[in-house]
Amino acid sequence: MYDFSKMTNRFNTNSYKWDVKENELPMWVADMDFETAPAIIDALHKRVDHKIFGYNTVPDDYFEAYQNWWERRHHFHMEKDWMMFVTGVVPAISSVVRKVTTVGENVLIMSPVYNIFYNSILNNGRHVLSSDLVFDGKEYHIDFEDLERKLSLSQTTLMIFCNPHNPIGKIWDKETLQRIGDLCAKHHVIVLSDEIHCDITNPQKEYIPFASVSKTNLENTIMCIAPTKAFNMAGMQTACIVVANEVLRHKVNRGINTDEVAEPNSFAICATKAAFNQSEDWLNELNQYIQNNKDYAISFIQKEMNDVYVVPTEATYLLWIDCHKVCLDSVELTSFIRKKTGLYVSDGLEYGENGKAFIRMNVACPFERLKDGLNRFKEGIYLYQNKLILFLKKNV
Repeated sequence: MYDFSKMTNRFNTNSYKWDVKENELPMWVADMDFETAPAIIDALHKRVDHKIFGYNTVPDDYFEAYQNWWERRHHFHMEKDWMMFVTGVVPAISSVVRKVTTVGENVLIMSPVYNIFYNSILNNGRHVLSSDLVFDGKEYHIDFEDLERKLSLSQTTLMIFCNPHNPIGKIWDKETLQRIGDLCAKHHVIVLSDEIHCDITNPQKEYIPFASVSKTNLENTIMCIAPTKAFNMAGMQTACIVVANEVLRHKVNRGINTDEVAEPNSFAICATKAAFNQSEDWLNELNQYIQNNKDYAISFIQKEMNDVYVVPTEATYLLWIDCHKVCLDSVELTSFIRKKTGLYVSDGLEYGENGKAFIRMNVACPFERLKDGLNRFKEGIYLYQNKLILFLKKNV
């Protein structure tokens, strides 16, 4: 029903992703090259046609759209009283860090993880404490002994959790969510769960909301959710914070209002309602298209690039690619690939020191663009490896 293969030209549109040279192909930041759902576009046209764009309130049916979606799609009931409008998940994270922790305290993460977590922690004078995910050469798992040791530190007061996990594309299972929740409650560490990628999952795969697995998790969680990632409308600046615990919710509410990130623009409300109320078929087709892209990309890399490995992915439209057999420094490698081929992908060091030999690639684009990107990637790896071979020969 929907044309995800349309090659929309995004140059000269003030696009952050496409602020590149004409011969370059950006496959880095988590921004899709698909036009958003028709119902969202229709809702925006209707709002524009009103021709007045004053201050806005947040109506009950905005929250009802979230409630109905999470109950129907994710089997989690949220009370309206638990919910707060916020202009984005990142502003919410930074506001929460400021409000529920103190300067100098530890905020725990599990690296490799979304790079902006580091900014929200460090820019506010808190310490990043990572319980690194362990990569066994095939997939990642949690070192629970290390996690508990770091949660038990008196200066650790907040954990920022990513569910599903960006950049590795992992959907955490119920047992893992419960175990993390119990450990955090035991050591009096609040959990801020960033769940913005939750609706981009492999078909027939479901994510589990962190707060949904137990009363313990529910009472100790600040959940950040939004339609913006799944429906490709990050520029609409709309998100929701869900906090069941009344005392914690009061702190969060004061934080986002003090930081002035709790008021919607003229398009945030109508776009959100159109996404959750009218665009489920569009999202289902999108997820299948992304899965097809993932399957093709993984098959291509396995067939054409023996020294590169794609970590298995269940969610997001991002591939996390192990390049340690090619180069241990992905900053150098991605810079070389961009210079030689024009392909712009993310170096793994952005997501933590243990991501230094990895590359993150965004495959949420029309199939023809994906093939172009993969061919450039293959060429870049080939040229880099041959550069090393020539260098070694000259110095033997």
